[in-house]
Amino acid sequence: MPTAADDLGTVVVVTVISLPETVADDLLGPLPDTGQIVVWDGTGERPQRAEEIEFFVARYNAPPPRREALAGLPRLRVIQLLSAGVDHWLPVVPDGVLLCNARGVHGASTAELGIAGLLAILRRIPEFVAGQQAHAWRRLEGDGLVGRRVLVVGAGDIGERVAGVVRLLDGQVTVVARTARAGVHGFADLPGLLPDHDVVVLAVPLTDETRHLVDAAFLAALPDGAVVVNVARGPVIDTDALLAELTARRLHAFLDVTDPEPLPADHPLWDAPNLLLTPHVGGGTAGWTGRAYRLAGEQIRRFLAGEELVNQVHRGY
Repeated sequence: MPTAADDLGTVVVVTVISLPETVADDLLGPLPDTGQIVVWDGTGERPQRAEEIEFFVARYNAPPPRREALAGLPRLRVIQLLSAGVDHWLPVVPDGVLLCNARGVHGASTAELGIAGLLAILRRIPEFVAGQQAHAWRRLEGDGLVGRRVLVVGAGDIGERVAGVVRLLDGQVTVVARTARAGVHGFADLPGLLPDHDVVVLAVPLTDETRHLVDAAFLAALPDGAVVVNVARGPVIDTDALLAELTARRLHAFLDVTDPEPLPADHPLWDAPNLLLTPHVGGGTAGWTGRAYRLAGEQIRRFLAGEELVNQVHRGY
């Protein structure tokens, strides 16, 4: 355990904390003297005292470092992500190391984008934009959320926020999660629920259980004209199956995430009818950096105080 002496000569136990960038130090908030910061994102040359790192804060929106880089940190106990999604990190987390995500940091902005995309489709905003560009005053009747039957797949932070907005706008909400509980259906209920819903919003983490959860059979069970919204992860949807439905103009979709991602310039999704697409910007609103590092600072203070950490990830959730 690394130590240092204070002005009185007392031996103080020091915990080494790794941050991915220098700006993060100013955003964490005050830390006890027992926390010592090094700047390293797990790539490139290792900093001094890297072998003493116990708490590692990951860089946002970047591939994780190689597993060997993290396995080479003998004191490592916690990896704190600045994202809600953890799928890319699961293969590189060393055994015995606790992984925590940033649940709550991006939930509001991601839910907001999902609702924005859904409303844009229902209210036919892309067609009005085209009319504006053509200087054409065309009144079109759209749909709204009033009375709309919305199936929210995922009962976490994002799913809860989406469901709340739909209810506020007088829509009817059904929530589905991995495990059934009071007021929430389980995945096993999906086949019976799909035909009765006009909208499906996907807000689940990517796991072996949710990969291609939305396949050809899932989509075929939806009624004509239904809208699929994905603010989760691209591979939750079978892209080829969705393309077939969009090309047939039977369904509509709003995607903030795709499979593959980034979407190649020649991919057929770009030109698919009935599709509104954004390039994975659900969490990309002003102020996210401050929110993310405030959470990291709170976690570090809990860790230094020996308290239980929040947002712990177990089995991909």
